Amino acid sequence: MTVPRSTLRLQFHRGFTFDDAARRVECFAALGISHLYASPITTAEPGSMHGYDAVDYTQVSAEYGGEAGLKRLVDALRAHDMGLIVDIVPNHMGVGGSSNAWWLDILEWGRHSTYARHFDVDWHSPDPALRGKVLLPTLGASYGEELAAGRIGLHFAPDGGRFYIGYGPHVFPVCPVDYAAILQGADRADLSALAHRFQGLTTQPADQPRAAEARDALREFVEREGESAIEFVLQTYAPEDPLTRDRLHRLIERQHFRLAWWRTASDEVNWRRFFDISTLAAVRVERPEVFEAVHALIFRLYREGLVDGLRIDHIDGLAEPREYCQRLRQRLSELRDTAPYVVVEKILGRGEPLHDDWPVDGTTGYDFMNDVGALLHDPAGAEPLARTWAEITGRSASFADEARAARRKILAENLSAELDRAARALHRIARDSLSTRDFTYTTLRRVLVELVVHFPVYRMYPQNGLRSAADNVYFEQALDGARASLPRSDHAALERVNAWLGGSTEDAPPARPGAQSQQAQGGAPPPHAGSSRRSAQTLFSQLSAPLAAKAIEDTACYRYGRLLSRNEVGSDPGEFALSVEQFHAGNLERAQRFPHAMLTTATHDHKRGEDVRARLAVLSEIADEWGATLRAWSTLNAPQRRAPDGTPISSVSQDKSDAWAPGPAAEAMLYQTLVGCWPPALRADDEAGVNELAERVAQWQLKALREAKLQTSWLAPDEAYEAGCREFLFGILAPQRRDGFLKELSAFVERIGRAGALNSLQQTVLRLASPGIPDLYQGTELWDFSLVDPDNRRPVDFATREMWLPQTQTPPSEFLADWRNGRVKLAVIQRVLALRAHLPELLSQGTYLPLTVRGVHASSVIAFARRHGNAWAVVIASRLATGLLGSDTDLPLVEPAQWADTAIEMPPDLSARALFDWLSPAAPKVDDHGLLCLRDALAAMPVAVLMEDGVPRS
Repeated sequence: MTVPRSTLRLQFHRGFTFDDAARRVECFAALGISHLYASPITTAEPGSMHGYDAVDYTQVSAEYGGEAGLKRLVDALRAHDMGLIVDIVPNHMGVGGSSNAWWLDILEWGRHSTYARHFDVDWHSPDPALRGKVLLPTLGASYGEELAAGRIGLHFAPDGGRFYIGYGPHVFPVCPVDYAAILQGADRADLSALAHRFQGLTTQPADQPRAAEARDALREFVEREGESAIEFVLQTYAPEDPLTRDRLHRLIERQHFRLAWWRTASDEVNWRRFFDISTLAAVRVERPEVFEAVHALIFRLYREGLVDGLRIDHIDGLAEPREYCQRLRQRLSELRDTAPYVVVEKILGRGEPLHDDWPVDGTTGYDFMNDVGALLHDPAGAEPLARTWAEITGRSASFADEARAARRKILAENLSAELDRAARALHRIARDSLSTRDFTYTTLRRVLVELVVHFPVYRMYPQNGLRSAADNVYFEQALDGARASLPRSDHAALERVNAWLGGSTEDAPPARPGAQSQQAQGGAPPPHAGSSRRSAQTLFSQLSAPLAAKAIEDTACYRYGRLLSRNEVGSDPGEFALSVEQFHAGNLERAQRFPHAMLTTATHDHKRGEDVRARLAVLSEIADEWGATLRAWSTLNAPQRRAPDGTPISSVSQDKSDAWAPGPAAEAMLYQTLVGCWPPALRADDEAGVNELAERVAQWQLKALREAKLQTSWLAPDEAYEAGCREFLFGILAPQRRDGFLKELSAFVERIGRAGALNSLQQTVLRLASPGIPDLYQGTELWDFSLVDPDNRRPVDFATREMWLPQTQTPPSEFLADWRNGRVKLAVIQRVLALRAHLPELLSQGTYLPLTVRGVHASSVIAFARRHGNAWAVVIASRLATGLLGSDTDLPLVEPAQWADTAIEMPPDLSARALFDWLSPAAPKVDDHGLLCLRDALAAMPVAVLMEDGVPRS
């Protein structure tokens, strides 16, 4: 297997192509990267900036440079002995435009489409208006309103000889079965002759080739006679006239889709989406033919040696993640002799293991990002910060309260259709048994709501219809919560649902007499009890996973503001801090179970850049001071508040209500955001720089307010309130306040900036030296003060990085004095990656040994050793050091004398040996008692990587 030493994540789009990346390969190699890690490379919706809305799995994106451009990039990588890992998206495709041929085919032919079973469509909806149809919630207003306004019309595509319903940029194919009636409506002999070719067509697959031939004849006719001939046909369906508009409506009603207002999606959509996004349709990759179609290009690229590994997006969206990983590994192993490197995007709860029977190399690193982030926080700050948050905002001090409320809201308003589908699956099981047939749909839905509301992780993974012991750890928590929430009259139904969802195989109902499998029509109820239960289990998992994502990451994390550095993808904001011992335990487990898992601290999905989080973590060490600062700033900026309608107000009552913009919670989170992302070199009197920052924060603020779904939302935006919030932001950052709030803000950032930089260097070294494969996100080689997307996907200044990289022999400590420009971080990354190249087995396979620290400031240090054979590396980092940073220096460094008697108990093999620091000129010596004094080890840098050998000289 080609295991990376290190990876660099790049986001490709039409503004940053394969050729753009190829021109930077030498820079990446100089940094020490072994593999580029690319965002999805298949063809996405035109103009996509992320690639997760694939419309064609079979083609490399032409916008990125096509397959030829990809090969040029790989050639450049191979010239530097580098490889390529690509992100693949097997769970969903983009269906929001007119570029997805698979989707258009099912709109045209319905359940008899070649691709009807490629998508997770419920063709047997209980709604008669949707049976055999696909709901298309794309209209900007109600169907009747849009039809009457003439915004929906019949059109003809001459290049394909196709009629389609058009709405803005959207294309909805008309079924060829209706072509005969359409052409005859013009009452012209030549068109009637063409209509005859379509007479008697059905949607059956056997008739579809004849339809294609008839369309070719129609296309040739239009080419010969001109498009004006077809205008006669279109006029008979013109939406402007009531008579022809009614004919258009009746034509639309006969199609295999139902056009609807976008607001109907949450309640009525009859196909599985990615989360609640109605422009992304889920793919049934568990079907063998779909699996092969989805992966055909990637398999070929892997076989040809262009691709070395895969990152699997949203593994929890798949029906059977275990089986998917096993099938993927088997197919890849058949294509090349070397085993592929495969990691999965998986959000793990605290204590939740990645399953050993998934043949993958680990996760993409959210679990490590959570651990190293929590390590930066002082547990003593948890209670006072929570108390301050509750007092200022009137909201709960507990994240769990916000999470449960958010789950209920998302179920009711965003995932109601998905909830109904899962409840119907349970209801079908109940109806199959005499003992349970009186459990009503409403009762089962109520039970299901409580189970998923209290389910503590993304999903379960039953095998052969039964939950594992690992699954039951979390399912029992959901059961306990449901029992406490449900009336006793529902407990009997709850216990049966528990059994059906994998708790037991007892009392399984027999198959219904005469039941026939309708699976061939796509999504029909399974034919026997075991299949019915497995279907219900899958639907439960495909409900609990998006609910967790939408309710926790995309709602509660925007409502709860104890400390925003813990509100991150893959983290539990209710878990405030992690001890050194807990961090070591996580590293030891990873070293044993998944030694090649990715280690990341920044991703394309992060809500705040890694250095924003590192700086905000400092507030946990000065919780009382921060609470006083919040109150002072709120009082200072009260004149800038706006009424809920956005108009200025002079004073506001102190009743803790949100009857003003932005409101106490949003205001408190705004101050944290400003503190976190304020650039180190920005001055309060830099009007242009402050305005640029304000624009970035305003973009974050709008997203945060809508994601919180309190005063405004994506579904029902309150534009007046949003405008008031924006005015408040720009008001407090206005140039005339450079001697007021702006001065205080910049001074506070200066006050904690050094400690934030120290935290950043700590998490950087831990990522580079812990068991696993360090992953860098584009641009984070320097300070990363980005906010949530699209801010974290801004263009990267590669030129500066290229200019600073050549000085490989200059120790990072030489750049500490100018730490604000971020060059010290770049140097640390380059130097430790050089160590990974110099002694690759040491940090990739070496034993992980936690080291004990003793002395007065032992709690402010983390240390461990890596050993492989006779080679050793000792990694040391300052932590929770705000109180140790003196005022006599501007450096993010604890003065050596401050460490006093603090020392590390070194392994016996290193006793009385001189060690060399790869990050500074220091050469501390282990004394005769086996102790390494921190005043020696961290004299020049807040972090150290000690070796018996010095840095190799070129």
